[in-house]
Amino acid sequence: MNIEQQLKAVIRDIPNFPKEGILFKDISTIMLNPSLSNNVLDHLENLYKSANIQAVAGIESRGFLFGYPLAMRLGLPFILIRKQGKLPYEKISFSYDLEYGSATIEMHTDALSKGDKVLIHDDLLATGGSAAAAAELILKSGGEVAGFNFLVALDFLNGEEILKKYTDNIVNLTRY
Repeated sequence: MNIEQQLKAVIRDIPNFPKEGILFKDISTIMLNPSLSNNVLDHLENLYKSANIQAVAGIESRGFLFGYPLAMRLGLPFILIRKQGKLPYEKISFSYDLEYGSATIEMHTDALSKGDKVLIHDDLLATGGSAAAAAELILKSGGEVAGFNFLVALDFLNGEEILKKYTDNIVNLTRY
């Protein structure tokens, strides 16, 4: 089985979560399977080991699950992109709208150097709002968006279209 088939075999659907009418894709089942988790990391490492990136950024909180181990495997810094008020040092912020309201995310001002090419990782691509906001933080800090990577993409929400403003390098391990 390829990585998409492996993921689809374990990702479960949760109807009406977090609100009525939403079909939530639960990736917590991936973490219950160490072999699959390692397969995901092996796959990501092979995709990016020659990609000329200087850092991996993960979006809170599920973007940390594979983003940080990927950065370690690649020998790169990992940039925390967190919800407002969670980072202790000097930070920059960006506010945006998302499926269920609005949010503000932040990152430390010293998280990257000017010109760094950054891969942005998260668990799920829906409308693209969170990933686009992360890209804005990277740009605001003087970095470049080298690409986006997601475990799951919900194609019917057209999130990729928003992200193409930053790069065409958008990788989704599985699509619904």
